[in-house]
Amino acid sequence: MRNYCFLIAFLLFAGDLAAHPMPGSVVKLSVLNREIRGVAFMPKIELENAIGRPVGNLNTPFFTRYFTSHIRAISGGKPWKTTIDKILVATTQDSTVGSYDEVEVHFLMMPPDSDNLRNFTFDYDVIIHQVVTHSAIVFVEQDWKNGVRDDLTTRPLGVIKLDVPTGKIFPLEVRLGEGSSWKGFMSMVSLGMEHIREGTDHLLFLLTLLLPATLLVKRKRWAGFWGVSHSLRHIVKIVTAFTIGHSITLIIGSTGIVHFPVKPIEILIAVSILVSAAHAFRPLFPGKELFIAAGFGLIHGMAFAESLVSLDLDAGSLALSILGFNLGIELMQLLIIVITIPWLIILSRNRTYKEVRVGGAIFAGIAAVAWIIERVSGSPNSISSALQAISGSAYGLLFFLAILALLSYFKKNSPEAD
Repeated sequence: MRNYCFLIAFLLFAGDLAAHPMPGSVVKLSVLNREIRGVAFMPKIELENAIGRPVGNLNTPFFTRYFTSHIRAISGGKPWKTTIDKILVATTQDSTVGSYDEVEVHFLMMPPDSDNLRNFTFDYDVIIHQVVTHSAIVFVEQDWKNGVRDDLTTRPLGVIKLDVPTGKIFPLEVRLGEGSSWKGFMSMVSLGMEHIREGTDHLLFLLTLLLPATLLVKRKRWAGFWGVSHSLRHIVKIVTAFTIGHSITLIIGSTGIVHFPVKPIEILIAVSILVSAAHAFRPLFPGKELFIAAGFGLIHGMAFAESLVSLDLDAGSLALSILGFNLGIELMQLLIIVITIPWLIILSRNRTYKEVRVGGAIFAGIAAVAWIIERVSGSPNSISSALQAISGSAYGLLFFLAILALLSYFKKNSPEAD
């Protein structure tokens, strides 16, 4: 009889849902060192339907008990301890229903035995136990040993919903697999490379730093080409100093020894680009570039550390993550240098390089000022928005630099030039 009641309720609610569809819940799980961290996203109106009353203040004992009793995990026949960390409400958008209020439930699940962390039964029925048309799709958002680390690599686990024929809500059997340290390490290498490739400010800083690296200084102005061997040695020293700097703060920040505030760091990164742009325009610290590169490296390393602080890994895995992330950063930097330096050397032999250097310095300076204003005010401006829109065009600029260098080379070596 109960099964028929569920079926009738499902059919009634399904008709209403077709008229006013609401998104289902989304649950994202992160596998930490000794526990599972989760965030459940659900429409506020669906939660109100489930509890039968309007939702006001969610941070009360009632809602803590409610979510604790409906978010459960079991392994080896033993229940895990569920702790509700915080409950938030935010407005979100959906292509079907438009704007609506969404509840975010942040929770932790700790097993009695950490050996069972990767294989468990996830017994989740928030809202679903009352609203039979509701469902929850479950993802793994972070699993270091399987290389899952963000929204780009999120792994779907399954959907929890009412099984109409039986009238039951079956829990989800989670089998994450053992994974490996190698997968985790390579995931961090990839993350380090992405951080430079997609970080427009880091990329622009590096390119601006290289603009005058092949030039001599005479009478406090940039002069002619320094020579290939001198230029290469100077570039290697600058990049090494920058690497040492960011490696130090990356280790300090990612291990939790010191917590670096995000907003001041982002502002300082923009300032570092502005100073580098001014130096590319006219030498500010000739002969002291190594110290400046190391100092700015310390600042950029603070930003790099933010990518690792939330992983909550054991000492061995964290050490591998730092090594892999740093290696990824260096590989990407090396690739950019290998692509850029030959063209800079060719161009710097030509008088037209002054226009290239000055133009690049002005562009970097304007971008830096726009970012400083945006990061201080907390609001984007037209220039920073444009930079965000063309952030994927940095490699197009390198291609343009290569074309310019080749044209300069052939023009200089053509018979007409003689």
